[in-house]
Amino acid sequence: MGKKRNKGKYADTVLTPKTDFPMRASLIETLEPEMQARWEREDLYGQIRAARAGCEKFILHDGPPYATGDLHVGTAMNKVLKDFVVRYATMCGFDAPYLPGWDCHGLPIEHRVATELGDKFREMPIGQIRKRCHDYAMKFMDRNRIDFKRLGILGEWDTPYLTVDPQYEAGVVDIFAELVDRGYVYRALRPIHWCMECQTALAEAELEYADATSPSVYVRFPMVDSLGDLFDGAEGAAVDLLIWTTTPWTLPANLGVAVHPRYEYAVVRFEHAGQTRVCLLADERIETVLATEGITDFTKLGTVKGEQLAGRKYRHPFVDREGPIILAEYVTLTDGTGCVHTAPGHGTDDFYSGQQAGLDAYSPVDAQGRFTADVPEWEGQRVFDADPKIVEKLKQIGALFHHAPFPHSYPHCWRCHNAVIFRATEQWFVKIDHKQLRARLLEHLPKIKWYPGWAENRMRGMIENRPDWCISRQRSWGVPIPGFHCQACGTTLINADVVRHVRDLYAEHGAGYWFDHSADELLPPDTRCAACGKGDFGKKNDTFDVWFESGASHRSVLKTRDHLRWPADVYLEGTDQHRGWFQVSYITAMAVYDAPPFKQIITNGFVVNEDGQKMSKSSGSFITASQAVSELGAEMLRLWTASANYHDDLRCSIELMRGVADEYRRIRNTIRFLLGNLDDYEPPSAPPPFGELEAIERHMLLRLNEVVTQVRAAYDRHAFHAAFRALHNFCAVDLSAFYLDVRKDRCYCDLPDAPSRRQTQWVMATLVDALVRLAAPILVHTTEQAWSFLPGDGRESSVHLARMPEPNSAWTDATLHDDWAVLAPIRDAVLRRLEALRQEGTVRQSLEARLGLFTEDAKTREVLTRHADDLATILIVSEVELLDAEDANAIADVELPAIKIRADRSECGKCARCWRFLPSVGRNADHDDLCDRCATVMRAR
Repeated sequence: MGKKRNKGKYADTVLTPKTDFPMRASLIETLEPEMQARWEREDLYGQIRAARAGCEKFILHDGPPYATGDLHVGTAMNKVLKDFVVRYATMCGFDAPYLPGWDCHGLPIEHRVATELGDKFREMPIGQIRKRCHDYAMKFMDRNRIDFKRLGILGEWDTPYLTVDPQYEAGVVDIFAELVDRGYVYRALRPIHWCMECQTALAEAELEYADATSPSVYVRFPMVDSLGDLFDGAEGAAVDLLIWTTTPWTLPANLGVAVHPRYEYAVVRFEHAGQTRVCLLADERIETVLATEGITDFTKLGTVKGEQLAGRKYRHPFVDREGPIILAEYVTLTDGTGCVHTAPGHGTDDFYSGQQAGLDAYSPVDAQGRFTADVPEWEGQRVFDADPKIVEKLKQIGALFHHAPFPHSYPHCWRCHNAVIFRATEQWFVKIDHKQLRARLLEHLPKIKWYPGWAENRMRGMIENRPDWCISRQRSWGVPIPGFHCQACGTTLINADVVRHVRDLYAEHGAGYWFDHSADELLPPDTRCAACGKGDFGKKNDTFDVWFESGASHRSVLKTRDHLRWPADVYLEGTDQHRGWFQVSYITAMAVYDAPPFKQIITNGFVVNEDGQKMSKSSGSFITASQAVSELGAEMLRLWTASANYHDDLRCSIELMRGVADEYRRIRNTIRFLLGNLDDYEPPSAPPPFGELEAIERHMLLRLNEVVTQVRAAYDRHAFHAAFRALHNFCAVDLSAFYLDVRKDRCYCDLPDAPSRRQTQWVMATLVDALVRLAAPILVHTTEQAWSFLPGDGRESSVHLARMPEPNSAWTDATLHDDWAVLAPIRDAVLRRLEALRQEGTVRQSLEARLGLFTEDAKTREVLTRHADDLATILIVSEVELLDAEDANAIADVELPAIKIRADRSECGKCARCWRFLPSVGRNADHDDLCDRCATVMRAR
């Protein structure tokens, strides 16, 4: 591609490409800001909505990002992917509105505000804290909106949905009311993940796991009940129950020890630290456990099944308390002693096994993670600070058998990044197994389309194993749960009518109304306690889990905006949302509406740094969207997003993103070259019949049909990298390396109105029109710019108002399709041979060469004969001769199994105008330095 070199005295007779479509994109300086200003000025989004009014709807429901800071490049990538989906649906003829949203409540924002305020935060009234949080969220929502628009994303940016809007808050409470009405909601004391720094419950989706080292201790709990009836020689012996734990701080809350009912347990006698010890532990773990103290000599007094130990009592080593041996199926023999220390107030398994055994959910730890007065020896100390002191205590009283550090993965808070604990508190829960909800969730999974397919199994595993959903948080910045308790008897008031009454107050005044008014002002008149009949109530000042808020968006958004529709066609978010927004939206919709809120789930991976690690500001690898756009341009960020398989994690840096520049230039230059050859072209009133086109032109239309089918199929399955690759390969291989190369001679050197030239221009116009439309969802600025340079009238004012091209059923030629499967490898072989001639110095360019081809294969010879007139053009040489067997005998090399190729320098003269070496050069008396074609052109001037 590109202009041919100056042809001396014939230079001004050659029709070199001419177009005002710039070679340089000037993305950052000119193209993108000017194009976006024009879209805003002309309300392109409004035009698109009007153009698709009445068409079938396609709804992508936007998952609300947190308004917590400058836009991360990963969030930008997610929004760009959504823009691909919406633009493609629009160009397929759907009414596909895009309503962006923001999550404005929750711990992430409150944590940022608390960090800014420091010690003042604890003393500030709730109303002022909420005002600070609101202002913080709005500030970053505005900044994010600017960044999103700068990415070329069209949408309802002036009227987004915000979780802080009163109508949205009312929708959240409406979902809660329905859950209450259907019996899903309860309030109970349960151990949950608790952040001691943020002082709130955390959901599994709000945890991150990091390496930590905990103190691992083996502790002797002296048995109270005799085991002499079970083990010979144990009668009268001081038997210790040997337990193992990596959380010594939970030992003050120990109320039981769990054993597996079917495992074998043994009593062993051994010498340790100069004393004879008799201990009970799992038979399979004896050698491993004793080896920690170098003990190899021991005597086993017998074994029994764990179920035979149930109910036997032991004494706590340093608390005046007895506890029972209980049974639990979750006990394993992979580590520890097979005897599991159980603190029902500090673990989920502990809680449920303790509940079956009648044990309390005892948790002597306050909201700051400090021991309460129930643990006087360490009262007021943070639990992790108390760990070494408890270990020392065990050592002092002789209860410590072994102590060692234990490295493992441990849950941390996703916001403050501090280690969390399990702590029993009263919380609001949604029952996952009520009305067979879990079973229904699992049953519907195959009815949803998953991209990629493995995401279905990921979601299945999470639903199968998830506990009841803790939906309450102990924060100021959120939607308060309409929960009340009777002041007289303490009974929780949970009533759907009461909840809906509060919902109406939120809709009118906003959720902050809860904190500014008393229970009497919030409750319907004459509300009475169902247990005691009294009418004096207090408020429970919990707020909804932020995931419950965002998970209600299908109710607050899709069911309240007239131009949207429930369910949505697509949810598209990061892979972490399988346990977050995807899952909670699914749970609430199935519980309330008995149907999923989406038809398809698309998952993108994380954007990580060059080393595959999480981006962080401290390491200097954190990239904001505005930084990427200011250095590369939105078009490059969009192309980078489209160029990789986004289902996987994407390594990212400015330099890696810059790596798509060559591919961008290839596409842009291909468009420019096509437009340049259409400068003097006006489309005919009717397209030429396919059968009247020359074989090369028909081949290109067949390829265009294939590319349109391939690209659209990729878009349909949201495989944007496959769509981009098909488009780029079409530009690089079919167009640049073939069609535009073989046909530039015709475009440059034929008479302007020559039928052959106009035929080629018609095909080029068809190609560039389809190419621009196919690339439009990805390269939104470049294709819009190119659209205005396409020849002809009557097209839409914007490519984004146009329709996707479709395969043309009239473009069929099975014989030509099969022929090209034969010609293409022959062309590749010829190009290799010509390159060898260039390396030898025999020719400087392919037009100086002549070829002889021979094949013994009848089918191949038939194809070559059928296309004999086009072979020189296809192979970009001056002459091609089909050889007979006698001539081919002198050719030693065989490039392909059925082809022999003779290649040497042409003996013909060189045309001074088109530079081809042809026998007709020198035969024209008036133009003896031209070939016949060029001489005819000159005479016609």
